[in-house]
Amino acid sequence: MKIAFDAKRFFHNTSGLGNYSRDLVRILSQYEPDNEYLLLNKNKSERGKDILDRPNVKFVETSKGNFSRQLKMGKDAQKLGADIYHGLSGELPLKWDQKPIKKIVTIHDLIFVRYPQYYSFFDRKIHFWKFKKAAEMADKIIAISEQTKRDIIEFLKVPESKIEVIYQGCHKAFKEQQSSEQIQAAKDKFNLPERFILNVGTIEDRKNLLNVVKAIRDTGIPLVVVGKKTKYYQKIESFLKKNKMEKQVHFLEGVSMDELAVIYKLANIFVYPSFFEGFGIPVIEALFSKTVVVTSNTSCLPEAGGKDSVYIDPKNDLDIKAKIKFLWENESERKRREEKGFEFVQKFNDEPIAKDLMNLYQKII
Repeated sequence: MKIAFDAKRFFHNTSGLGNYSRDLVRILSQYEPDNEYLLLNKNKSERGKDILDRPNVKFVETSKGNFSRQLKMGKDAQKLGADIYHGLSGELPLKWDQKPIKKIVTIHDLIFVRYPQYYSFFDRKIHFWKFKKAAEMADKIIAISEQTKRDIIEFLKVPESKIEVIYQGCHKAFKEQQSSEQIQAAKDKFNLPERFILNVGTIEDRKNLLNVVKAIRDTGIPLVVVGKKTKYYQKIESFLKKNKMEKQVHFLEGVSMDELAVIYKLANIFVYPSFFEGFGIPVIEALFSKTVVVTSNTSCLPEAGGKDSVYIDPKNDLDIKAKIKFLWENESERKRREEKGFEFVQKFNDEPIAKDLMNLYQKII
C-alpha cells in the first residue's frame, strides 16, 4: 500500500501537531514496514530526519505556488499512485483528479468552537470552514479521543459511523531509561530543585497555569514550567512578583526532547489543569515517566489519565492546592498511583496504535 501524508506539520511544527505527525509516520514505518509512506510538502527540515532515513519513508516535493497545499497536493498524491491520502491536522486538499484515492483526516479537537474567546473571529471562521469541508470530503475521520468524536458529531454534524477513535502516542524518549550521565547533565544544566512539581505546555489562558501558581502560594513547593510563553505569561509574572514567588517558580527554555524526558522522571508530581484538551499528550508523557498526574476532570483528560490519576476542578485553586499537598506529603500514595498509571498507559504504546491505523487503512481500501 502507498500512503501519502500532508507533511507540513511533520517538518515545521515543534510540538502538538508536529509530534503527532512524526510519531504516526515513525510507528507505521516501524510496525507496518511493507507499505510505502510518502511525506508531501514544498520543503523539508531537519525535524524527523531519523524517520526519513528509513527505506519505506520518502519525502516528495510538491507543486509550488500560493495555496498549493489546498489546490495541488491532492493531485500530486494521485499522480504518485497513492492509495490513501491522510491529512494529519484537520485539513484535506480541495481539488482532486478523477484517479481513485481514499481520503482520511485526523481531527484533534474543536476547541475553537467550545472556547471561542481564545481565537480571533477570522481564525474561528477559517478553522470551522476547513474542518467542515474536510469532514464532508473524507472517507473516514480519525478522532484522537472520545471527547473529540462527540464534538465532531455535535458541531460538524457528522454521522458517528464515519468516525474512528484512534488514540495518539508520545515520543519514544518518554519510554526509554536515560543514563545517569544524562540525568545529572539535565539537573546541572537547568539547576533543578531537589524535589519539584512540573507543568508542561504552552503558557496560555486555556492551559490555566495561573491557578497552579495560586495553588502553591504559601506552600514552599517548587514548580518547574516548560513551555512557550504567550501574552498570558505577563499575568503569571505579575502574580509572582506581587507574592514574592519568583524563586519558587522556574521557567525553562531550550529543553530538548531527551532533557524533557529526564525532567518528567525527576518530577514528584505532574500538574496539568487545562480547561479543555483534544487529548492531552503531556498526561501520557508523565504516566510513561512513572510520575503521578494531577489533571482536570474535564474534556478528554480522564481518558488520557486513567482512574489512578488525581482529578481537580481547574477553576478552583484551593482544590488544586489540596490535591498537590496530599500527594506531595504521601510518598506511598504517589508510588501506588505511579505504578497503576504506568500499567494503564500501556494502551497508548506504539504497536497497538500502528495496528489500529493499519486496520482502518485496510478497511477503506
